[in-house]
Amino acid sequence: MTQNCDRASEAIELLGQEKLELSDRDRQEIIDRIRPTALIIHETIRIEGENQLCRPVSALAWSGLAAGLSMGFSLVAQGLLKANLPQQSWSSIIVSLGYSIGFVIVVMGRQQLFTENTLTVILPLLSDRRRKVLLRVLRLWGIVLATNLLGAFIFASIAARVEVFPPKLQTAFGEIGLSALDGGFWTTLLRAIFAGWLIALMVWLLPAAESSQLWVITIITSLVGLGEFPHIIAGSVEVFYAVAIGDVSWSEYFGKFMIPTLIGNILGGVTLVAALNHAQVARDDI
Repeated sequence: MTQNCDRASEAIELLGQEKLELSDRDRQEIIDRIRPTALIIHETIRIEGENQLCRPVSALAWSGLAAGLSMGFSLVAQGLLKANLPQQSWSSIIVSLGYSIGFVIVVMGRQQLFTENTLTVILPLLSDRRRKVLLRVLRLWGIVLATNLLGAFIFASIAARVEVFPPKLQTAFGEIGLSALDGGFWTTLLRAIFAGWLIALMVWLLPAAESSQLWVITIITSLVGLGEFPHIIAGSVEVFYAVAIGDVSWSEYFGKFMIPTLIGNILGGVTLVAALNHAQVARDDI
């Protein structure tokens, strides 16, 4: 194994020193075809996380509010598909594609989404575990979570109380909101771990995805929707709608959805992605 690693290092060194019989175009093509290492992905996300931790409160708040509002379009897209597709066993697969719409808008639009930050800003903390870094992480989490939920609540309230959508679509919204409360506290928490895990994995994959980022976002988030893994912001839009029309109480929102989903999303993102991927990079440094 050591000899193989030495040969790989020697080939890269020769490539850089131009000792191989390669044209500049061939050399660049080889470099372009080399997949980024875990260390490069880690450092790309860590540096982005450090930049996010240094953003002013107002910038984080407005970006978080925009993300919460944008996530409302996941509910709209799912509702449109659910209301217009025949009730067949395969229809849920198509409806799950609608779930990805809000995520595409948020991620491609560079808006602040809470579950992305269970990875992005945790890597700087794992690399520098001083108290001031922890406080910055908690500051960002608090601002982004609060403004994401505010945006989600505003969108859901408008959808429920303003006659923007026809009755057939409103009925679909209500059914989606009620389905988000299926399962008890521990079932919801466990499912939410998978949602946090998948969203953080999506963030980890994006630096290497390049022109395929749209596909990565769509495939992973539609899997979250199809698997009915609760997401704290996308799911809150759904349940807020049910609260606004009187089908769900606030105590049910907090006790059956928000608390277990928030805990699960954090556990899935921080422990299963951030900590494990940081550990493999730390191991490479030994």
